[in-house]
Amino acid sequence: MSSRKRPLEGIRVIELGQLLAGPFTGSMLAYFGAEVIKVEPPKGGDPIRGWREVQNGTSLWWHSLGRNKKSVTIDLKAEEGRELVRKLIDTADVLVENFRPGVMEKWGLGPDAIKQSNPGIIYTRISGYGQDGPNSVKPGYASVCEGYSGFRYVNGFENQAPVRPNLSIGDTIAAIHAALGVTLAIIERSNNEDGEGQVIDVALYESMFNLMEAVIPEYDGAGVIREPSGTTVTGIVPTNTFRCRDAKYVVIGGNGDAIFKRLMIAAGYPEMADNPEMADNAGRVVHEVEIDNALAKWCLDNDAKTIIDTLEAERVPVGPIYNVEDMMNDEHYKARGMFEQVEIDGKPLKIPAILPKLKSTPGETTWSGPQLGSHNDEVLKDLLGLDAGSLEQLKGSGVIA
Repeated sequence: MSSRKRPLEGIRVIELGQLLAGPFTGSMLAYFGAEVIKVEPPKGGDPIRGWREVQNGTSLWWHSLGRNKKSVTIDLKAEEGRELVRKLIDTADVLVENFRPGVMEKWGLGPDAIKQSNPGIIYTRISGYGQDGPNSVKPGYASVCEGYSGFRYVNGFENQAPVRPNLSIGDTIAAIHAALGVTLAIIERSNNEDGEGQVIDVALYESMFNLMEAVIPEYDGAGVIREPSGTTVTGIVPTNTFRCRDAKYVVIGGNGDAIFKRLMIAAGYPEMADNPEMADNAGRVVHEVEIDNALAKWCLDNDAKTIIDTLEAERVPVGPIYNVEDMMNDEHYKARGMFEQVEIDGKPLKIPAILPKLKSTPGETTWSGPQLGSHNDEVLKDLLGLDAGSLEQLKGSGVIA
């Protein structure tokens, strides 16, 4: 581990988010040294603690998503709870929240109110549709916002329902946008003389919209609507997924002109490699069905390893379709250190490594997702200065647990 400080050491973040978009933002900041204080409801905490595979009452996911965070239980629906949170925010550099627009204002914790006592706060807001506009009041789960962004439309097969990735990608992409916004705002704040912070307004649908490549200029300039294309990409040939003899799948990307020649020779189709009508991508698009059918036949006649070994020898981009078991057993994943191991209830548990990889100041897992409220004393007593009597009174009234 480098002796240099991690990039965000000295930055305090108050995380008020639940489930995924807000919490993953906090996770990314915590990976790289920020002190992230996660405020959770006293009864049950963040619902993500109980999602998916649960062992000993806690989601396995939580051990990864909650790492490096300090868990504090405060009831935001109680006035005393909101007063505590306000005091916490006044000590912080960054606030992350993903409540429905207007909720923080209703609680007296909106940006204008917070700026009065903490003008340097970087106030990070994540919602389905943004803080303004006609849709801002609508509930915005990732699934719905992925559809609204146009992302779902281009994924799937013609005349079938659009396909959903089996991940909440809208939440995680929004979180990455939010974390980027926070780091940019920290730099900007350090460069301005008054040290003022700013509001970061992240919408799930806009984060997914940001992935849509040429869809807008192609429509506006040429009237082209990008349609779903199954396992291919519109206008780039060949790039497709093929089933092999052993029922495994490979992805082949042979859309460079020289690469295409090497691919088709290796697959046993030299006449296609030398066909002038297929010499460039525009020509190959016209012959897409013919090219894909030839490659599909070749793959069905061979097992996946043969296909991969053959094409890698010819420097053609090719790879397998991995499930999680494949990833865990892959030597490249291991060599790149893509898995970390933590101890949970005396047993080892692998969790994803921290990304991106900063060579001089890498992220670090200092502890796995903590138990609910395990940092109450440290934060409420040591940071906010509450005495034992005050803590007991707050516990008795249910404001903290």
